[in-house]
Amino acid sequence: MQYHALALAGSGIAVDLIGYAGNLPIRAVREHPRIRLHSIHPSRLSTRDLPRVLWIAASLAERILQCARLLWMLLFRVDRPETILVQNPPAIPSLLVGVIAARMRAAKLVIDWHNFGYSMLALKLGIRHPAVRFARWYERVMGRLADRHLCVSQAMRTELAANWSIPNAKVLYDRPATQFASIPVSARESFLRRIGPSLNLPNNGSGRAALIVSPTSWSADEDISMLLEAAARCDQLIARRDSVAGKSPFTDLTIVISGQGPLRSHYENEIRGLALAKVHLRTIWLEPEDYPLLLAAADIGLCCHRSSCGLDLPMKIADLFGAGVPVLALDYGPCLKEQVRDGETGLLFKDADELAVLLYELFEQFPLAAPTLSRMRAELARIPAMSWEEGWKAEAGSIFASETLPG
Repeated sequence: MQYHALALAGSGIAVDLIGYAGNLPIRAVREHPRIRLHSIHPSRLSTRDLPRVLWIAASLAERILQCARLLWMLLFRVDRPETILVQNPPAIPSLLVGVIAARMRAAKLVIDWHNFGYSMLALKLGIRHPAVRFARWYERVMGRLADRHLCVSQAMRTELAANWSIPNAKVLYDRPATQFASIPVSARESFLRRIGPSLNLPNNGSGRAALIVSPTSWSADEDISMLLEAAARCDQLIARRDSVAGKSPFTDLTIVISGQGPLRSHYENEIRGLALAKVHLRTIWLEPEDYPLLLAAADIGLCCHRSSCGLDLPMKIADLFGAGVPVLALDYGPCLKEQVRDGETGLLFKDADELAVLLYELFEQFPLAAPTLSRMRAELARIPAMSWEEGWKAEAGSIFASETLPG
């Protein structure tokens, strides 16, 4: 949504960007003269560990409060908009509030479909739960009331047309912003020296350690458990190899899991319980200006996104590709082939065993040789790059073409 705001503002349009208070937006958004920021403070009620019945009741109460706050903001705190752009999910209460505000202020409503809210809820409650069925009905009804639609994949566009009565959604692929770019070796080394103390990076006497970066939202649709299992199995493979006489020591593998989210503390407790020798797991949260540098410093990216609907594409992969870094990606369905060319720009895996073997094979001769990594990096460098801004103008710009700067 920050990229949407920048694209619109760059086209001469005044933008009110509404979001939860917490982490700062990127500097370009904060400092843009045509973007005004409005914060909604989220509830401090923790619902994660509540029993299912109480969790549903507490979540409903929280959504009602969010609905009231957001509606007040759209009706009374911002200038009358020509267009209201809503990212989905979250569907509740955003879609209902968007519909009400658009009708009351005679504005056009555009939904940017990144996933389905009901499928995210199903991860917690199960697909047959009454609350999930209601959420799907609500999302379908509210979605059909919008004026225009964007979505992140051709597969999602087909689903919206075939089963949601939403034809002609425009596909706007996630692409990297300009700050996601490859960096020279000197810049990489400088960045790692700066953040190294906070990560407690291993001192590998036989050569530099490999750096694997796994961006995550620490949410239910990220299979972090599988990542930890794969790390443990890879460590066993390395120990078995290092026990063979005459073999040069396997390099250390550092897997940096970056991001913030509801399950971070849970998995950090699990990581502390692991006793691994050559595979090192680290967690970090970086400011927006440092995040692109972390991706560009990686030898390979790791995506453990397990799509709840099977139709969305992880933005983190687009960011890694922008930084010139190939990926290891969890294969959650055919949709992923719209983004990753298996064996060319990345490698797909199905489970922890496959991931463990891929990590072992990729770095067995590292840093002296890494032919598969080198080949994939070269392939990424050959692909003509389209920035997020260029893609937005080509695929989404027409939706907002009627917007004009107030005054």
